[in-house]
Order: sequence, then structure tokens, then C-alpha cells
Amino acid sequence: MRTSISGEVMIEQQSDEQVWIEQALDGNQTAFGQLMHQYAGAVYNLAYRMLGNAQDAEDAAQEIFLRAYTRLESFDQTRRFSTWLLSIGSNYCIDRLRRRRFAWLTLDDVAFWLPSNDRTPEHSALDSDQQATVQRALQRLPENYRLVTVLRYWHDMSYGEIAQTTGLTESTIKTRLHRARHMLADALNFEGLTAWDAEQVTS
Repeated sequence: MRTSISGEVMIEQQSDEQVWIEQALDGNQTAFGQLMHQYAGAVYNLAYRMLGNAQDAEDAAQEIFLRAYTRLESFDQTRRFSTWLLSIGSNYCIDRLRRRRFAWLTLDDVAFWLPSNDRTPEHSALDSDQQATVQRALQRLPENYRLVTVLRYWHDMSYGEIAQTTGLTESTIKTRLHRARHMLADALNFEGLTAWDAEQVTS
């Protein structure tokens, strides 16, 4: 019964979304506002993970929605709107990173990448030296590797969804994720820290 109700809600949401898109294409700004409300969290989350702080993420989210509104006529309605929207967001964030070369994640976000056999609160907390080490390692990661990592591990996207969002092939995505994990592992090992188990991260 729960599955049936959940499916009905999803169908209803998709139906509402399609109506909003069609109305927005006719110039209805209120309808586009509904789309913004629907995806505000996803867009903000992407921007925050890529840019590293709340204020930049808020500014980026506004710009991403503005770009989506001005480009709405180019939206292929055979695609998922969320995938199209996040592709605009991904490109915008990459452009901003290339302009200012800023850190992409908070240190707390990547704490789980340093494994522990005993995940107590004390063991989970990184000391200041470890935080600085992780920060240095993250800053060495190229922007295009950051993007696929964020989409994979924070937005829980499949390889196919990442391909639609970025325009990359699934083979390229897998290669970049593999290299990103090893680049971070090498950097952490060089600094004297034990990197996480790559297989555990992908499970």
C-alpha cells in the first residue's frame, strides 16, 4: 500500500512539474517560481559542495536559476528537468572555481574519508593537523574531478545521470572518479595520513 501511495505522489509531482514548465515557457513567472521552490535545495547543495561556503552558494543558486529561466526554451522535455538544471549549475560552478581557485568542500564534509576502526565521536573528529592536511589534498584536485565526485557521492547520481549532467561519457566519469580517489589518497599518504579504503567509498 505504501509503495502504491509513494508511486502516486511521484506521478503527481511529475505531472505538476510538467505543467509548471509549460506555463513558464508561456511566460508565467509564478510557475517558474514553483520550479525554483521544488529544486532550491538540490541547486543550493550542489553550489555549496562545489564552492565551499554558504554565501557563495546562495549567490550561485540565484544565478543558476536566472540562467535556467533565460534558457528554458532550450530545455528538451524528453529529459529530466532536474538533470538539465544541475548541468547548468555544474557549468556555472566550474566557471567560478576557475576564476578564483577556491576550496570546494568544508573539512567536516570529508571527515568520513579518513577511516577509523572505531567510529566513536572522538575518533570521528579530525584534529587540526589532519584538517590542514585534508584541505591541502582537496585543493590539489582539479575542478573537473571535483564535479564528478560531488555529483556521485553527495547527489548520489548514477553514472548515467552524471553523464547527462556533464556531457561526459560513463567511461570518462568512471576514470575521473578512480583518479580522483587515488590523487586524494596519494596526497594524504604523502602527508603521513592513512587514506580511506577506495572500495569502501564506492560501496
